Amino acid sequence: MRLYFDYAASTPVDPRVFEAMRPYFSEKFGNPGSLHTFGQEATAAVDKSREALAKFVGTDFRGIIFTSSATEANNLAIRGAIGASHVRNPRIIVSAIEHESVLEVAKDLGENGVEIVRLSVNREGLVDLRKLKETLNDRTVLVSIVCVNNEIGTVEPIVEISRIISGFRGSKPYPLFHSDAAQAFNFFGCKVGELGVDLITLSAQKIYGPKGAGALCFRPTESNAPNLKPIIFGGGQEFGLRSGTENVAGIVGFTKAAELAVDIREAEFRRILSLKKRFWEGLKSLHKGVEINGPAVDSPHVSPHILNVYFPGHESEELLAKFDLKGVAASVGSACSAKLAKPSYVIEALGYGKERARGSIRFSLGRGTTEGQIDEALDIIKISL
Repeated sequence: MRLYFDYAASTPVDPRVFEAMRPYFSEKFGNPGSLHTFGQEATAAVDKSREALAKFVGTDFRGIIFTSSATEANNLAIRGAIGASHVRNPRIIVSAIEHESVLEVAKDLGENGVEIVRLSVNREGLVDLRKLKETLNDRTVLVSIVCVNNEIGTVEPIVEISRIISGFRGSKPYPLFHSDAAQAFNFFGCKVGELGVDLITLSAQKIYGPKGAGALCFRPTESNAPNLKPIIFGGGQEFGLRSGTENVAGIVGFTKAAELAVDIREAEFRRILSLKKRFWEGLKSLHKGVEINGPAVDSPHVSPHILNVYFPGHESEELLAKFDLKGVAASVGSACSAKLAKPSYVIEALGYGKERARGSIRFSLGRGTTEGQIDEALDIIKISL
């Protein structure tokens, strides 16, 4: 039996999600842009899904923009905000531990005249709020801070950050506040009003939904439209902000996955956290020198599903290969950059050197994880060290 400890990279599609999607592959296959009955049937499915997801994130019908992924949603939030602004010498503020789909967009914009400010983080991965206050200015168009970091599981103080931004912004249109919540939705409330964000990114594949479906959600406004410029042009779908034929099956599956996640969120938080603590205690007994990267397992600033561990004297790639050969799947961090064989920039941003970054492994737990799997994984890790 193979043991999967990489739920932060991707989750299996829940059978109930698959059943909800099934009709839209063959029976209800119409294009939502078509006026005939087949098209109307598809449009109704998208509309129903949009209404449901809007409820889960506390926005209105027009506050949901369906995309192909969280990466696209992050691109739309950042590039869209810059494109729609008329600010001279615009500035974007991000944290040093954002997902690549934020950092790489920022890097590209920085090479094209946008000022990019990277906020440092402490050893837990928490952003420097004092630095944020000092950095905000009238040229700041957007602040993008991840809700839950995908490598070390740090839960950023989003509400506190939003208060700082709102206090600075006052009645001005900028800066907007965006948060990538792809890793958060399974375990934390993601309502835009409660968090105080203007824009939030979600991903279906992180919540037991299909790959190829994401969303950018925004807070309701009087104009019912965010101050964004589209980055994909064409037929004007998604209220003109994301052209392209809607992925009806993916959207239906995404929303069903969100519904299921909300229903079990609190119970699953407790269950996964208990398993994580069991796993960590076991790892400490196997290797006296192991250390956690990021917040401790009992910290209020950590998500229950991610455990990033430093194994002194070991190379992460070598360990991952040994684990995989014996049936345990883990990772070095983001699946988006895992094949690049580079030390984790997230670990380095915590203030550690490349040696620690090269010797660290991310384990992430999910709905399929059991106590038995934890114990079996520990046995395999023991003989691999």
